[in-house]
Amino acid sequence: MTSFQDTPVSRRLQHVRHIIIVCSGKGGVGKSSVSTQLALSLRASSPTTRVGILDVDLTGPSIPRMLGLDGHPVHQSSDGWVPVYSDGSEARLACMSVGFLLKKKEDSVVWRGPKKNAMIRQFLSDVRWGDLDYLVIDTPPGTSDEHLSLMEHLAPVHSKLSAVIVTTPQAVALLDAMKCLSFTRATSLPVLGLIENMSGYVCPCCGEISNVFSTGGGEEMARREGLHFLGSLPVDTELVTLLDAAEPPVSDTPSTEPSEKSFALLRRYQQTSTAPLFGNIVKEILRSLGEESSS
Repeated sequence: MTSFQDTPVSRRLQHVRHIIIVCSGKGGVGKSSVSTQLALSLRASSPTTRVGILDVDLTGPSIPRMLGLDGHPVHQSSDGWVPVYSDGSEARLACMSVGFLLKKKEDSVVWRGPKKNAMIRQFLSDVRWGDLDYLVIDTPPGTSDEHLSLMEHLAPVHSKLSAVIVTTPQAVALLDAMKCLSFTRATSLPVLGLIENMSGYVCPCCGEISNVFSTGGGEEMARREGLHFLGSLPVDTELVTLLDAAEPPVSDTPSTEPSEKSFALLRRYQQTSTAPLFGNIVKEILRSLGEESSS
């Protein structure tokens, strides 16, 4: 059996306690926004919790923008790449994404499988993650190259791995979520639970939730498949505006420090109507991981 110290990835991640892979079988279900909220809520779960978020959606990296970090460069140190910290000197929320490596944010990533595999390996083995309580990994839709590469490189630290599946209430999304569940079972990846995203719509005027689409499909799937249903999240225009509001630096020279917008994001997220709902989801996740929240 492969020992913990056998690979560069396992040595780099030896001080990461939990690795949570956020996945879905379908695009457009809000998986990246769920990953962002998971990272923010885990960070808020205690005054000392340290979180990393790794964006392996190589052809559609959106985590930098959602965290207000567009335009920030990645620095190379003698011990590897230094992740970008959303909270500056506190260094409790670290982020890495191919989005930081593109010359222009609109540049496309036109890579075949081997190049993707090498990039994922480099993200895991060459980034100076340090001591983390949680590493959240945002994956692309489907169960293809990136997912297989991820599981291959993380095999020596399999005991640290778990997954959260994201779906929306519609039947088509649920069918694709079943494919994602099949992937986790085929790779022996423990599933912490399922989140039904875009379940209803929060009126920005009165706060009432209306079921624009069907609802309850995710909860029914979880019950049928023996999964833990973590909760439902409605479409919240305040949250959408917050995560989409970040703009790249105006200067031609990217800033080396996170902007005030990224700092404000940490505070403003807690004021959205979705934050308490996600706080309850994180409590369930921490309970499944054998951890306790102090928030």
